[in-house]
Amino acid sequence: MKGTIARTRPPTVFAGVSSPEEWPPPRSAPRRQRLAAPIESLHGVGPTLARRLGRLGLETVGDLLLQRPRRYEEPVPTRRICDLFGDEEAVIEGVILASSSRRRGRLAILTARVADGTGEIKATWFNQPWLEQKLVPGASVRLRGRSNRFGFAVASYDLDGEAETADFAPVYPATEDLSQKKLRELHTQALERVRDAEELLPASLLAAQRLPLRADALAAIHRPRSLEEAEIGRRRLAFEELVVLRLALARAAVERELSSAVPLDPPGELVARYRASLPFALTSDQERSLEEIDADLARPVPMNRLLQGDVGSGKTVVALYALLRAVERGRQGALMAPTETLAEQHFVTIDELCAPLGVRAHLLTSSLRAKEHGAVRQVIASGDAQIVVGTHALIQQEVDFHDLAVAVVDEQHRFGVGQRSALVEGRSPHVLHLTATPIPRTLALTVYGDLAVSELALPPANRKPVITAWVTEDRSSEAYSRLCRHLDDGRQAYVVCPLIEASERTIARAAEAEAERLREAELRGYRVGCLHGRLAPGDRRAIMARFKAGELDVLVATTVIEVGVDVPNATIMIVQEADRFGLAQLHQLRGRVGRGAEQSYCLLVSRAREELSEGAVERLEAMVATTDGFELAERDLEIRGEGQLLGARQSGYSDLRFVRLRRDQELLERARDAARALEGEGLLAEDVDRLLGKAEHLGDS
Repeated sequence: MKGTIARTRPPTVFAGVSSPEEWPPPRSAPRRQRLAAPIESLHGVGPTLARRLGRLGLETVGDLLLQRPRRYEEPVPTRRICDLFGDEEAVIEGVILASSSRRRGRLAILTARVADGTGEIKATWFNQPWLEQKLVPGASVRLRGRSNRFGFAVASYDLDGEAETADFAPVYPATEDLSQKKLRELHTQALERVRDAEELLPASLLAAQRLPLRADALAAIHRPRSLEEAEIGRRRLAFEELVVLRLALARAAVERELSSAVPLDPPGELVARYRASLPFALTSDQERSLEEIDADLARPVPMNRLLQGDVGSGKTVVALYALLRAVERGRQGALMAPTETLAEQHFVTIDELCAPLGVRAHLLTSSLRAKEHGAVRQVIASGDAQIVVGTHALIQQEVDFHDLAVAVVDEQHRFGVGQRSALVEGRSPHVLHLTATPIPRTLALTVYGDLAVSELALPPANRKPVITAWVTEDRSSEAYSRLCRHLDDGRQAYVVCPLIEASERTIARAAEAEAERLREAELRGYRVGCLHGRLAPGDRRAIMARFKAGELDVLVATTVIEVGVDVPNATIMIVQEADRFGLAQLHQLRGRVGRGAEQSYCLLVSRAREELSEGAVERLEAMVATTDGFELAERDLEIRGEGQLLGARQSGYSDLRFVRLRRDQELLERARDAARALEGEGLLAEDVDRLLGKAEHLGDS
């Protein structure tokens, strides 16, 4: 009834844990192409399922093997139905007597009467209507879940000799349209090819550290016989990631030290006028960051600094200071943002501050007409453009800077490694990276080990923490009533929707449709605008200008307002279908309110709790619990993992899938020592290149 899962033996020795058995060697040389095969090559994966898997970054068979389980099912007792009592997690075994289904709104509810000879109970499944045809009278089932006053809420189940309810079964990051059961089925198929996982580390290091094979470690994390065995496998793979990362960072540091930049003289009259023009006093964190930047700019080696700060902490003020340091020496500064909307917002802010100083700022994006684009490129090449703000258009080949001295890369984790390096290639400017995604300092120092780190942890003195509440859709009218009270007091508001336009593949609200609905319903009589990324740049700027000027009461928007939008009079935000957003993204969105002295509010609207995934509930609860971005970043590490916190995949060697830095400090030190030893042994440059090349394609193994 319980079924079986094929397992391999635990590693020989790692981190003080040993076993008398040696793990078997690979049966043959690894066949890398078998793990590089598209995920559609697995049985039962069609185009629709492939798209769903792709949203989790699972595109190849190798990607499945490298998906770290979020946790494992703890052992629970097997109970007779007559012995179930209270709110207890347990396993029950029995026979289906009857089943039925019904709907409550968008929630599909399936119930079945289950008996085991000692009694019967009503078992309930949510949003799994396809099960009804399997739950026929007489079918034997094994159910894992929690008893309650309504019956038995099923978390996992066994049918047809499966083993989903087994102790230590892996629980993977999932979506509501992709069940744990399906993910486990696919991982089982992928594990049939685990022996094709190619080793990354040299044999000498494996022997010195007495490490198990990579394939055995992968098998251990997906099919452990105990939590200890799963942790052994994770640490083996984390060690590998950290060694590769340290070698990559060492390579970057050597390359940077070999490059040179023209040092800038101490701050002069222009930056003094800039500081005097600011209508507020800088925080102590901002002052310290300016001192660190000044010290970097005085060196003949290019500055390579990461400035990280929570939303509203004043990163733009510091970034403009660095750009003006270049301008006052007769040279140029450039700021690259990941989206046109963010670039436009930066340009408006910077131009307003620069114009009184007599500094010429220009905007360059791909959406400019050919004639305008050519004109801006010309003033950049001549040096007449002292500060240039733009998107990836700044790194196109036809853009030629006259004398670029300082480059600022905003939201740097959204750019690939190649995009970031292309801006500075052949120029050797001083570079300041910005991120509004708070990263725990340990993680920043590890992953961005080739960068110095400055932090802006203190918000401006007059800012109050945003009060956040989580409400379900059936109470959304209350949320809009509160929003209208703010509007009646002369304030402004945001309503955030997850998509631009309606789609048959999703029930997410469309911003345009929602704006139109609100004009006729909850927000009748108020001035409602709509902003999304598909609007023409001129239209986007016009709508934002109207909102900032108070000509619009409510801005219905997609996540284009996630960063860079500063309207102090906006004091309340409603995030529709908040469960569809990531934790870092929710925090960035919340940062659009609370930018003035007034108390501000963020209302997160979602479906009923029982309809949400475990991860969605954790994200929403975390948002309500704290407004501290660094605390939320730590929570995000627990929910999503270190690598995913850093944003979209940039390169294999910066994608930390298995590292858990808060518990892996000793492992980090061992990896650093191992990387130094490899360098000390004269690991050839081509060997490092080959190792990093493999790491770039970890998902392809």
